[in-house]
Amino acid sequence: MKNLLILFFSFLAFSALGQKTDWLINATEYSTHVDKVNEKTITITNELISRTFRLAPNGATVDYRNLITGAAIIRSIRPEAILTIDGKRYKVGGLEGQPEHAYIKPEWIEKMTADPNAFVCTGYETGLPLKPFDYSPKRWNLAGAWPAKGKSLILHFASPSNGPKGITVDVHYELYDGIPAMNKWFEIKNGSQKSIQLNTFISENLAVIEPENSVDHIGQWEMPNIMIASDYSFMGMSSKSANRVANWVTDSLYTSQVNYERLTPCLLECRPPIGPNCEIKPNETFQSFKVYELIYDSYDRERKGLSVRKLYRTIAPWVTENPIFMHLTFSDPEKIKAAINQCQEVGFEMIILSFGSGLDMESTNEAYIRKIKDLVEYAHAKGIELGGYSLLASRRISDADDVIDPKTGKPGHAVFGNSPCLLSKWGLNYFDHLQNFIDQTGFDLLEHDGSYPGDVCASTTHPGHIGLEDSQWKQWVKIRDFYKWCREKGVYLNVPDWYFAAGSSKTGIGYREVNWSLPRERQIIIGRQNLFDGTWEKTPSMGWTFVPLTEYQGGGPQATIEPLSEHLSDYQAHLVQNFGAGVQACYRGPRIYDTETTKVMVKKWVDWYKQYRKILNADIIHLRRADGSDWDGFMHVDPTAKQKALVMLFNPTNEAITRSITLPLYYSGLTSKAKISEEGGKGYSIKLDNNSQGIVKVTIAANGFKWLVIE
Repeated sequence: MKNLLILFFSFLAFSALGQKTDWLINATEYSTHVDKVNEKTITITNELISRTFRLAPNGATVDYRNLITGAAIIRSIRPEAILTIDGKRYKVGGLEGQPEHAYIKPEWIEKMTADPNAFVCTGYETGLPLKPFDYSPKRWNLAGAWPAKGKSLILHFASPSNGPKGITVDVHYELYDGIPAMNKWFEIKNGSQKSIQLNTFISENLAVIEPENSVDHIGQWEMPNIMIASDYSFMGMSSKSANRVANWVTDSLYTSQVNYERLTPCLLECRPPIGPNCEIKPNETFQSFKVYELIYDSYDRERKGLSVRKLYRTIAPWVTENPIFMHLTFSDPEKIKAAINQCQEVGFEMIILSFGSGLDMESTNEAYIRKIKDLVEYAHAKGIELGGYSLLASRRISDADDVIDPKTGKPGHAVFGNSPCLLSKWGLNYFDHLQNFIDQTGFDLLEHDGSYPGDVCASTTHPGHIGLEDSQWKQWVKIRDFYKWCREKGVYLNVPDWYFAAGSSKTGIGYREVNWSLPRERQIIIGRQNLFDGTWEKTPSMGWTFVPLTEYQGGGPQATIEPLSEHLSDYQAHLVQNFGAGVQACYRGPRIYDTETTKVMVKKWVDWYKQYRKILNADIIHLRRADGSDWDGFMHVDPTAKQKALVMLFNPTNEAITRSITLPLYYSGLTSKAKISEEGGKGYSIKLDNNSQGIVKVTIAANGFKWLVIE
């Protein structure tokens, strides 16, 4: 019944407003264009969302609309940005005199005026989306256009007559084809003869229509149905936990709201937590972080998740690269060569010299670098990529180089306890050493653990920042630029943090490390729960999971797969569910196989994955979460592929089961019938109902699995 309702309302949203196709199935008709309505008004739209701007008497967003549902997004006109320069607060654009802030009537706009103290709009220009750095796909991927296709609109603002002279602000908007998502940022250009100090800023300021009205105080408000992403994200493996810029706050101008104390969080402010407090010298330009605004068209969790996944494929196509890799626990050259040979034989594509292997990427020793370079060349000759692990944060360097706690004036109390400041002398040298090591060895991958988590630093002696207020911003710029450098060189980035918009390809799928010390049979079911839970917002290629071939976090023989040949069924279970989810695992140990039988088994599932690679890397529809008591499973869908869907079903019980399972095939693009093939066998057809749902009857062996291909 739930799936029926979801599909019904998805269909209704488009048919009611005359939408021809669902953009999540076929987005080709939703191209972006910029329309000048009249001399004072301009709109950027892709027929899914639209944003309309007034150009005079000042630049301001006067309408922001979800065209899929027909609903307005904003209820009040606000500045396009707010800057604090040399201690004084300035609005960028905006209009004054709105009589009521619960809604906007078009006739009010004609009477509204410009704030004489605000930066004033002087014109606009249109163009195409810009790429913040070069990216060329290097390995297997599903990457789309880069930069994403769409249109851009730039509003130009000049400083007010009583403001800082010679300062201009360009506010950039990019709207992408085929997705209700927009990118916004600004640039400040100092055309004066003296430096200015940008103390703080708000880059997006939207008075959004509240989704919930409550007279009383409530503990947890329903937030507006908008997803805000940014490249200024850290200290989190999900978009929510890594959010550092989106702040839903109260709106003092909204005096007619229902809440008695006027505490409804319905004003979006996108700003850094601290600073940036950056000096902008004459002829220099400051660029803010990017804010990506995804306008949901439904409250359904699966549909919202599909929207987020499409957003990241659009703004960060490198996330679709998904190499099969091994975590090697040794750095001895002969053992590395043996692992390279094994990976070539079974079809693995990359080796990561893991934590604990002894790899030192900070080394400047020429002989050591030459030794690693020789291994890289050996791996490349075998068709294998080679890279390694480096730890940045969660380590102590020295009193002089660690971040300084502003409360104590001493090292400590960082996110991970102790952590180096990226802009200390050690920190600056660290990045120089890593870049040199990657350049000289030809490394293909960096697994960057303890990536910058947003630590502030109160030091006034570190060479890369002035003090506390600029410490977070400048450390973020340092690591962002380093990741961009890696991406431009084709270096794959595993980062246990949400740095996707800055160049990272993969983070953890979401697991607790000590769970890999549990008995093998528990790891398998919990592993499927991790796969199920970790793919609501992530594409399969955006997350890694874990398979401890040797002991990890304790647990002894009951927790480990080595000797591999003695635990083939457990090893196979991990391979099947991970490849079946399209999620690569860190197969951590000294080898991929130990006997010919093990080798044959591993190669079988690698070959299977590569045969169905496109559909296995497609979006996941969540069928039933593993609970150990009955079947569980998930389904990949791709309406553009020959194989429209691939279903993975599992039986965690000790007896064979037969079940009739409903497959919601709406997002596969199939509408009337589907051809089902069980594990490569002869196909049969099933009819689909009006909601593109069909029923299959399957038998799954005890503690077994079954996969179905749908065309």
